[in-house]
Amino acid sequence: MFPTGVTVVTVLDEDGNPRGITANSFTSVSLDPPLVLVCIGNRSFSFPIFCSTSSFAVNLLHAGQADVSSLFASRSPEKFQSTAFGPKHTGAPVLTDCLTWFDCTVHDRVMAGDHLVLIGRVQAFGASGSPGGTAVGTAPLGFCRGRYATVHEAPNAGGEMPHGMQVGYLVEADDGILLQSDGAGGWRLPGGRSRKAERALPLADGSTLPLRPDDSFLYSVFDVAGQDAGCLVYRTRLAADAATMTLPPGLRVFALDALPFEAMPTRETRAMLRRYVRERQADRFGIYIDSSDGGRLAMVDGRPSPWPVAFAENG
Repeated sequence: MFPTGVTVVTVLDEDGNPRGITANSFTSVSLDPPLVLVCIGNRSFSFPIFCSTSSFAVNLLHAGQADVSSLFASRSPEKFQSTAFGPKHTGAPVLTDCLTWFDCTVHDRVMAGDHLVLIGRVQAFGASGSPGGTAVGTAPLGFCRGRYATVHEAPNAGGEMPHGMQVGYLVEADDGILLQSDGAGGWRLPGGRSRKAERALPLADGSTLPLRPDDSFLYSVFDVAGQDAGCLVYRTRLAADAATMTLPPGLRVFALDALPFEAMPTRETRAMLRRYVRERQADRFGIYIDSSDGGRLAMVDGRPSPWPVAFAENG
């Protein structure tokens, strides 16, 4: 009846083979010592292994991993043939791609009805490409009322930052713009972590996508109905030619006449992108500032230039 996250709980069997199941009954138990628990149904094919193992790992899935959740919820014998993994601390298999992982030794086991309550003591934790940290740039996979759910405000990915703003990037690439999948069929602007224009976009795996800093300019500042945080959008370009590079999973360049407006999260974002399409076609841009119901548009004539160039031209 209420939303939860989705995890894949992994373990090695007595022959050293990786096993794993999907579970959403996961929670923290204690900070000192660091304890977490997960519940394993007694009908699970791997139930006997969890009853005897000395270690296991809990892998929290991100919004783009509904297929991974479904795979590990099945009895497919090929779960780990299509899923990359490796050991961290205890030797339990940890998924290479996940939001966050916890590598645990077994602290206690409690049989409760038709489930085993498996309590683990956390020995190590981290995220894909970011040891000891939290994955940047994506939302967790949610589950509610029998179906996958979307968390719309992803931490550090266009979500609300400590400075109280949602930061997005309108990235020009070839004859289109770069959008990021939300993992549930929707598309959004790639997000940043700072109010200042950054030199690279942070990605979910901890890597970055280089931008052209001299081509990054403030494009739009606006409010979104029902949200406390304002939105700040920079217009920029990829540092490399999109046609010659392999984009990371979840990123795609859309042509201006094929933008998925109806798959975007808010009315204000759709309106901002429609304005951008008109301005780009006319090659005359403006800066939109203020609230969505009473903003101001300052037009900028000519192509934007870095400060040193602009001063030299006008000096």
